[in-house]
Amino acid sequence: MRKWTKKTAAADEPEHGLGLPADQRAMRERLLAAPVVPAPEPWRPVFGHAYGTPVGGLVGIGFASHPDDGRDLVMAVSHTGHGLFDAVTGERIARDHDPDPEDALPDEVSDLSCPGLGPIAGRRVRIAGLFGGGSRTTTEDGWTLQVAVPARPNERVLLSREGGSPSVGPHGERWWHIYHADFSELRTAGFSPSGQTVAVATSSDLALWTRRPAGGPVVHP
Repeated sequence: MRKWTKKTAAADEPEHGLGLPADQRAMRERLLAAPVVPAPEPWRPVFGHAYGTPVGGLVGIGFASHPDDGRDLVMAVSHTGHGLFDAVTGERIARDHDPDPEDALPDEVSDLSCPGLGPIAGRRVRIAGLFGGGSRTTTEDGWTLQVAVPARPNERVLLSREGGSPSVGPHGERWWHIYHADFSELRTAGFSPSGQTVAVATSSDLALWTRRPAGGPVVHP
């Protein structure tokens, strides 16, 4: 069962924008008014639920490539262990409930990495999230991911293309509000190194989008 820590909704009330310059206030109102919408083609959600799949106590995530076909894999590190997800089908292909204490969390090493598992055993994976690090925010073909916080503490994840942003175009044309972290703390959001996967991790969930054909069933948590 997902354990959400609901954030304070009062921060989204309009009066919190008072005192801002007119252009900043207009931008804030535009962001607050933009509903969560599906990511545009060719992106598709990997999991069936809008918030992704539950991962209790999630600390951070990292990307790797499958040694057989190069497809993206996402490693999730939580207080309850490590898991490895296929970023195309959503299948959890490996799980370690009891990692070595010295490698359980990425803050134990300078590069914020944890040992891989399953098909990437023997490698280390850099983890972005609670302890720092970061994921790519752009792709070579012009997609951009941005985290906006028009009203704390609720972060919004925005996907855009061809220079689109809330300041230069209407919502749903060149920029899309694809995730609203209104129940759990955002850990990280970014693209895989291949640019084929978008990942959003919060303290309770992992959401993925991919540009690759399914090639298998979508997993519904």
